[in-house]
Amino acid sequence: MQRPLDVLGAAVDKNILVKTKYGEIMSGVLKAFDSHINIWLDDAKVQGEKEKNLGTTLIRGDNIVWISPAK
Repeated sequence: MQRPLDVLGAAVDKNILVKTKYGEIMSGVLKAFDSHINIWLDDAKVQGEKEKNLGTTLIRGDNIVWISPAK
């Protein structure tokens, strides 16, 4: 059985999708995370009608609804 942090650790340096509690879906390359699921994304973008480039972004774990591998 894998723990959630183990699964997240396997996704480092890979593209992921993150949905925030504000309804935004972000994509980027997972660079690091901590035990609170605070995550650091490189090349982060907010998905939507107009894609917005954010560059390097830190997302607090308490704002995250789900994390998924990007296609």
